[in-house]
Amino acid sequence: MIDIDVYKDWGTFTLDVRLHHQGGILGLLGASGCGKSKTLQCIAGIETPDKGRVTVGTRTLFDSNEHINVPVQQRRVGYLFQHYALFPNMSVEDNIRCGVRTAASQDEARRIVRSMMERLRLTGLEKQKPAELSGGQQQRVALARILVNEPDILLLDEPFSALDSYLKEKVMTELKDLLQQFPKDVILVTHSRDEAYQLCQSIAVLDGGRVSACAPTRQLFADPQSKAAALLTGCKNIAAAKKVGPDKVFVPDWQVTLETQRPVGDDLCAVGIRGHAFTAADGENAWPIVVTEEIEQPFEWIVKFRYRSQAAGTPDLWWRFAKPDRPAELPDMLSVPGDAILLLYR
Repeated sequence: MIDIDVYKDWGTFTLDVRLHHQGGILGLLGASGCGKSKTLQCIAGIETPDKGRVTVGTRTLFDSNEHINVPVQQRRVGYLFQHYALFPNMSVEDNIRCGVRTAASQDEARRIVRSMMERLRLTGLEKQKPAELSGGQQQRVALARILVNEPDILLLDEPFSALDSYLKEKVMTELKDLLQQFPKDVILVTHSRDEAYQLCQSIAVLDGGRVSACAPTRQLFADPQSKAAALLTGCKNIAAAKKVGPDKVFVPDWQVTLETQRPVGDDLCAVGIRGHAFTAADGENAWPIVVTEEIEQPFEWIVKFRYRSQAAGTPDLWWRFAKPDRPAELPDMLSVPGDAILLLYR
């Protein structure tokens, strides 16, 4: 269990994060500069908050009211940096041994290192230097060095940013398997919705130093609640909206009224519609459209369009569908199910 309530003002940027995570892998999803890495640094003790509290399990790592600030080396926090921070002049075995608790004897340290190398499938690479390893192998060595110290929490800061795109899928699968063997809490920082969706049980969206939304992963994608969360989870069609009935909204930019099939809150500020939600049929929320552009991608089509009555100067909407689903002729009307309309409140 992790409880984070930290506030820090750097003058040009303010971090004000409140999070409670019951267990498993928590993703911090957000654009560059939103405070993801700063949050990790506050947990690890690299940054000291101006005020707040950080607890991991039953241990309090920081509490400004109680004047508690556990030193970095005593926090039992495993921190995997973006570029792994391996010692280039040391072998794999020696890099891992650096992470072993200082109280361990030489024989115990060798046993711990050997056991961890077997667990992370590094046997046979003992004498290799980091430059001789693949990106995935370097990541496993860095994780092994962290895990031999038996941390209470594991912090992963953009763990795939140092990898070429063609390696990411393979390494992501390997990391997912490894993390399933780690019985404690994990926080993963990423700006990739795909990484967050595949690896995390829950996701917190950070925007401007604050938590914009936090929920179990599937729930967050289905109902992001905030404009920042909708955008970061891949929604291309977002516009300001206002409530005009118990289950109806009006979108001024699009000049359409949409039925949502569920109650609309009074504090609604926008709606979102994912590109795959539209259908070429005269169904719910059907409105005339004008196609403005067609974009062919390897496995799908993107059709950009505007509602016939749409306000001038507003962005086109996106309709996406798999290549086999392309109609013989593009329609002049699109509909969207009411339950596919994302209601956004901040």
